[in-house]
Amino acid sequence: MASFPIPADEQERLRDLERHDLEGHADDPHFDRILTLARSLYQTPIAVISLVEADRQWFLSRQGLTVRETPREQAFCSHTILGDEVLVVPDAQADERFCANPLVTGDPHIRFYAGAPLRTPDGHRLGSLCVIDREPRQPSPEQIDQLKLLAELVMREIELRRMSHQCPVTGLPQRTLLHTIGSKEFERSVQQDLPLSLLCIDLDNFGLINNRWGHEAGDQVLRDVSQLCHSLLPEHDLVVRMGNSEFALLMLERDSESALELTEQLREGVRHLPGVFTHSDYQLQISAGLTSRTAGDGSFSDLLHRAERALRLAKTNGRDQISRLMGAD
Repeated sequence: MASFPIPADEQERLRDLERHDLEGHADDPHFDRILTLARSLYQTPIAVISLVEADRQWFLSRQGLTVRETPREQAFCSHTILGDEVLVVPDAQADERFCANPLVTGDPHIRFYAGAPLRTPDGHRLGSLCVIDREPRQPSPEQIDQLKLLAELVMREIELRRMSHQCPVTGLPQRTLLHTIGSKEFERSVQQDLPLSLLCIDLDNFGLINNRWGHEAGDQVLRDVSQLCHSLLPEHDLVVRMGNSEFALLMLERDSESALELTEQLREGVRHLPGVFTHSDYQLQISAGLTSRTAGDGSFSDLLHRAERALRLAKTNGRDQISRLMGAD
């Protein structure tokens, strides 16, 4: 049993945190300014933006602390992410949840804590914006509301960073994130002995749409295909725009046969997407390359290279078809 509370959506929450890919944004001055406001409003010596991972909390930004992370079992924020309201601990020494916590009995000698959860648009709580004092205190209702507003500003900054790496047409993440998330999901698949499949697709003769009806029509097709992919996949799967008319679908806990069935649904669904070309001689179709993890695969790159090779085979063999390659192929 974990020595800290676990939210009901823990697995989905952890994936959402991973896919925000925030490691490279630590100590960003925009976050630091929000912490300065939080400390000023509460007149506290410490303020941090904490992100709660599976076994640790780490600080996206911090003021008044020298450490960059703590074990999750010591994190007050492990309790904050259980709900949507601000967690207030007036005196940690008088609270049975925290009185024996090393952060209370030792440095930084926490007494007062107030944390507002950082909630994503999908409803998952990644961590918290919190203020900390070494003396007991009780915040006013106005201060609690102000901390919630500042937490919303933190999430806005976080989402802006994610959007900067998304395709401006479809809103999908782009190729670099596929490598980052794919590698993590590959390791999880190996460790838990779970199936993992990867599909690469390309819209056949997509350039004809741009040439005959203009780029606005082409952009709408890309958005429609993106929405179709999302409609067929569960939330935890990943859809990526690889470039131009190519997409990749990372399908978690889905074996080769199940992935092939979904690919056929996608291929058929694309055929029936409406567009300015509906009453012309143009037929919207896809070529697809599919693969699944096998025991011989050493990394996610093995899957990606094989799926891309399968896609090239489908296109070379006449398009409008699915090519499937496994590890031994």
